Amino acid sequence: MNYPIPSNQQEIVAMQTEPVDEELVAAAIAGVIKITRSEGRSLDQLMAEVLADDNLLDKVQRRWLSDVVAQAWDCLT
Repeated sequence: MNYPIPSNQQEIVAMQTEPVDEELVAAAIAGVIKITRSEGRSLDQLMAEVLADDNLLDKVQRRWLSDVVAQAWDCLT
């Protein structure tokens, strides 16, 4: 992977300057999982955030993203 897995919120934010591709998205998801675990939070808490209504993703996209995050959570254990 060409992108390191972020370890904190600042590194996640810094990723916004990179061109978006599959590897960047994968690194961002892995970073969010890493940060969530380091804060002692659970997958259920992360899923609640992913599934929360926002202006970025519609309901179908949020459900798809939550599935991807849940799979990544299991793989990164």
